[in-house]
Amino acid sequence: MMLSQQKSAIGLPEPTQTILLSTGTAEQKRQEIRDYFIQTWELYESLFDCLADERAYFNKAISLRHPLIFYFGHTATFYINKLMAAGLISRRIDSQIEAMLAIGVDEMSWDDLDDQHYNWPSVANLRIYRNKVRDDILGIIDTMPLSLPVGWNSPAWVILMGIEHERIHLETSSVLIRQLPVEWVKPQPHWPSCNLARHDRNTVPVNEILAVKGDVVTLGKRDDTYGWDNEYGSSEHKIQAFSASKMLVSNAEFYTFVQEGGYREAQWWDEEGAGWRDFAQAEMPTFWVGSPEEPEQLKLRLMTEEVPMPWDWPAEVNQLEAAAFCRWKAAKTGESVQLPTEAEWMILRNRVPGDQPDWDIAPGNINLAGWASSCPVDHFAQGNFYDIVGNVWQWTSTPIGGFDGFRVHPLYDDFSTPTFDGKHSMIKGGSWISTGNEALKSSRYAFRRHFFQHAGFRYVVSGHQEVMAVNPYETDGLVAQYLDFQYGPRHFDVANYASTLVDIAVNNTSLRGRALDIGCATGRASFELARHFDSVVGMDYSARFIDVALALSRGEACRYVIPAEGELVDYCQVTLSDANISAEQTGRVSFVQGDACNLKPQAELYDLVLAANLLDRLREPARFLKDIAPMIRPGGLLMLSSPYTWLEEFTSKENWLGGLRENGEALTTHQALCRLLASEFEEIQKPQNVPFVIRETARKFQHTVAELTLWRKR
Repeated sequence: MMLSQQKSAIGLPEPTQTILLSTGTAEQKRQEIRDYFIQTWELYESLFDCLADERAYFNKAISLRHPLIFYFGHTATFYINKLMAAGLISRRIDSQIEAMLAIGVDEMSWDDLDDQHYNWPSVANLRIYRNKVRDDILGIIDTMPLSLPVGWNSPAWVILMGIEHERIHLETSSVLIRQLPVEWVKPQPHWPSCNLARHDRNTVPVNEILAVKGDVVTLGKRDDTYGWDNEYGSSEHKIQAFSASKMLVSNAEFYTFVQEGGYREAQWWDEEGAGWRDFAQAEMPTFWVGSPEEPEQLKLRLMTEEVPMPWDWPAEVNQLEAAAFCRWKAAKTGESVQLPTEAEWMILRNRVPGDQPDWDIAPGNINLAGWASSCPVDHFAQGNFYDIVGNVWQWTSTPIGGFDGFRVHPLYDDFSTPTFDGKHSMIKGGSWISTGNEALKSSRYAFRRHFFQHAGFRYVVSGHQEVMAVNPYETDGLVAQYLDFQYGPRHFDVANYASTLVDIAVNNTSLRGRALDIGCATGRASFELARHFDSVVGMDYSARFIDVALALSRGEACRYVIPAEGELVDYCQVTLSDANISAEQTGRVSFVQGDACNLKPQAELYDLVLAANLLDRLREPARFLKDIAPMIRPGGLLMLSSPYTWLEEFTSKENWLGGLRENGEALTTHQALCRLLASEFEEIQKPQNVPFVIRETARKFQHTVAELTLWRKR
């Protein structure tokens, strides 16, 4: 029985089609979103039925990911954190859970994966929390203003962002379940694996190469569905004729590579691949169980069980293994065998009619219409090929990047851009559990090349070589502007702002232990503080800023473009050595992503907290001041610098600290600070003005004067 039939038989939710953004009336759309939300929520929770042991929740499946208890709660906290950031709700449900389960979903170096920081909530408490979130989201859906088409700035877009985010984690969590000890999980009737398999390698159909005509392909989202930021814009590619394998590479076909010493022969592996192979001590695909020397005894690990090797199912490997196979295949055939590019895959995809919103019946093992596992590579014909769509994702040779016209969505600035580093390769086509946006033709997902998903590959014979750009120019306007502000040249003889603030700080305290630079942006003040303090934490809400600061701390040059005039730009580059910041200093700095209005408690107190140009950009500045006070040791220094540019865009007027009238009298921010901080701090000097200059273009600059106040903890 296929999964869709099995779900219907026991009453679990069907994987409904993706929501269209402009069809019907607003009230019809509201109901569609409500149904889509409920269906996604219930589907996600049903996945965790597969965990049979409490250890499955609290032990990591792999070292670079959190345990599954994190992901069980993370998708719910995502809604609350994004709705708070969007200003659509004014209160949290559980600020501790929403801080703990907010960050750490990808293996980025800034993920705070040290277990000692986490006292995970119980499964029962997270179920209670999830139920509260569910009720609140349904209330928002029922009452939010809604007009069509649904766009980026609509409250409905934030809800759809949460829904599609949870569908991504439906898939990534299923991979983590697959990587747990098999005795900790159990098969479920509503997640049935495929019962079609050839267990004799000699009966598996032989793959063949089919010719594909060249074409001009324009990539970029043009359909009427929710999309992630990297899908928008456009990119045109002229692709010459090539050939592609008729089927995905099966376990049987890949075993020939294994049998002929593919994992032992260095010539098939590039430097990155050899490093991973040696580290992992890999000698066959990760999900194969047994010894490659005894092929008849091999098993395949599925999500919840091990089964005798289905030789006609696709080989599920990482991109490094797939590329090594292609080099081996090229040597055997004398042809240019390689992984397809994104554009070459799109030429194949254009042969499959329709898209997920139009499907009455899915054309392959995708959208949970097939099974809770792969199936034979010759089961779903799509034209002359098989599995262009579905079964498993297909690795490409294309590193992900933004198209022309790419814009970061302000509510999720770290969805795509941290992967624009040349180190994340695209996967295309979707797997058996790909639903929602993942099952769309326009979807674009990428992972590090050593990463595992439900992913395999097909190969092409092509002369095209994809370029691996490792250090592209930073084109995000705000990030580039801050790089220039913090590390670029001095303008109008105004000293570097970060250096000036740090000089003032060290002249006003003899404590040199631990410092916090909150709202650190790209990290200049953090590095400057490390000249004087034993350890420094740089914290910012934006993962984009943190990623850049980390790149600098690794000794990398950060390149960026900044407007000159009109369409003309200046290409710039900065390194820490240019600022005379040493490796010894950077070793004393750690960067974390954090919300100044939802801080985690700290076990170790700070001697200095610097909050530069932060207060007037917070949604709850008074809460920040209240929460930061207990994190500073007695005698420690709180340093606040701000131009007090209070704007309702960032802070609702009721939360402004000053810059307004109270009982008819003018209330300045400094007066409010004296009132708010009086019980725990003493002001140690009069406020002073500190100027700074930010370049906008070659001939336009912001010349601002911030007020600096210094407060010593009693």
